[in-house]
Amino acid sequence: MSAPVDDAPANAVGATADDRRQGPSWLLLAGVAVVVMLLVRGFLVQSFYVPSGSMEPTIEPGDRILVNKLASGDDLTRGDVVVFDGTTTFAVADRSPHQADGLVGRTLSGAASAVGIDLGEQDFVKRVVGLPGDHVVCCDADGRLTVNGKAVKEDYLYPGDKPSELTFDVTVPAGRLWVMGDHRSDSADSRAHLGDPGGGMVRVQDVVGRAVVTFWPLGRLGGLPSPAALADIPRAGQR
Repeated sequence: MSAPVDDAPANAVGATADDRRQGPSWLLLAGVAVVVMLLVRGFLVQSFYVPSGSMEPTIEPGDRILVNKLASGDDLTRGDVVVFDGTTTFAVADRSPHQADGLVGRTLSGAASAVGIDLGEQDFVKRVVGLPGDHVVCCDADGRLTVNGKAVKEDYLYPGDKPSELTFDVTVPAGRLWVMGDHRSDSADSRAHLGDPGGGMVRVQDVVGRAVVTFWPLGRLGGLPSPAALADIPRAGQR
């Protein structure tokens, strides 16, 4: 006569095996999710935190923006808001992101960076006003900015700001961009670096990408289109 079989130990062993099989599966999914996030962040889009007011009212201090990293070089349009690495052209006086100091600040910065909020000191956000070959002048007899001889109605400027207190007359060389902040009286942009190597022109190769949307805070959720007043101006030599 056979001895009775106790199913409890077998069931317990079976449950443990199932748990062991499920554990690595969840870890694998989590690992894949992290890899996908890093790939998307590295090659497609990246988010940036903007603490400065140099792009007001388009971008307010504290806004988070998403940047399309596929838009660069020949894909850029006059009027685009771009993030670029200003290491070779701009000083740190008007950087857009800033690096927090102290242990708590560094910890928060590290956490933010992990989810794609780049806090590097070298990154700037400005509007493309001049493309390679463009002739950009300020100001004409009516106090307006002109690009390739056409006056620009800049409705995106900070209320009360003039197109520029500093006069300039530049032709953008090949491979470079002339960039300006929308808050002209509070933006150290290409104008502030006219006497520096490169004449304040940003290298196209230094552009991280085009800012496409403000996603935080939610009350400011919205796109960042290129204004027609700039985008529709023909390039130099075109009609």
